[in-house]
Amino acid sequence: MIIIVDKFGALILKVPLTAPQRAFMLQSRTWQAVLVLTLSLAVIVALSLALGAVPLSLQQLGQALFRRGEALPQTILWQLRFPRVLAAITVGAALATSGALMQGMLRNPLATPFLLGISAGAGLVVVAIVTLSLSLTLLPLGAWCGSVLATAIVYALGRSSMGLSLERLILGGVSISALFGAIQTTLLLRAEEGRTQLALNWLFGSLNGRGWSDLQLAGPYIAIALILACLVGRSLNVLNLGDDMAVSLGASLNRTRLLIGGIATLLTAGAVSISGLVAFIGLLVPHGVRLLIGGNDYRWLVPLSALGGAALLTGADLLARLGGTELPVGAVTALLGSPLFIWLLYRRVL
Repeated sequence: MIIIVDKFGALILKVPLTAPQRAFMLQSRTWQAVLVLTLSLAVIVALSLALGAVPLSLQQLGQALFRRGEALPQTILWQLRFPRVLAAITVGAALATSGALMQGMLRNPLATPFLLGISAGAGLVVVAIVTLSLSLTLLPLGAWCGSVLATAIVYALGRSSMGLSLERLILGGVSISALFGAIQTTLLLRAEEGRTQLALNWLFGSLNGRGWSDLQLAGPYIAIALILACLVGRSLNVLNLGDDMAVSLGASLNRTRLLIGGIATLLTAGAVSISGLVAFIGLLVPHGVRLLIGGNDYRWLVPLSALGGAALLTGADLLARLGGTELPVGAVTALLGSPLFIWLLYRRVL
């Protein structure tokens, strides 16, 4: 609707928009969102590469990118900051995309990547590895396996005589999360103090020390899952029309939900295997993108959530390591995400 006011702000006329005008405005807002998110990510990546315990000037940064100049800036850039920034981009994009998929599949705006017990499965395996004094090199693979196993159990619980039930999926995820959380707490209480601290660092989420090996382990799976996620946007739009309408349009509800849930699980499990449990990215970013584009078209919402998640987690990681003592990036995202989400709720209610 176009609102016309006079120079004093008094309402003169309300003109309803036609369908082509609404489509044009939505398309314009979408491309503006693409531009804003892309520029934001580029600026944050540049700052993350330049700032840190040893700041790099633009000249040093440019020379180090082409492996010229002094050896120290090259080592800082290629061995420390560049893989860490890529890890932040990868994890942020994976968690935000998974959140968008889960919200679309479950038709629940409060759905997160961890709703189906993914975080509980990963956390339990990580705590078990640490507290039982197993090899720490098993942590990334163990977290990935725990996430997939927990999700498989939840999907098994979610099946009913009528097929896959959304209500049973959510209840199964809550139940498995509670059970695994109780076992996790028991293991932490019986562990040595030093090992408890190591496990908590993983559970809070951190990108400290993440290098090329971590990206090589999970990066290809996340990249494939991100491509698949962008291809299921139309299916998510159909699911959000309601079960009856989706079936009348020829959609297979069980097969579509299994596919989307599998992609979301692969994204979250890969992200958790790199960074541990990072809160609020999957919940906050899709809502922020909806506000930017002014709609709920998952063909745009999914890829833009990936961009937004990459920018948000890279910025949060930069803030986490700028202080005298590095904070877990999961704590920073929670501190930033809570007030932002409250603000989004306030805007949407009014």
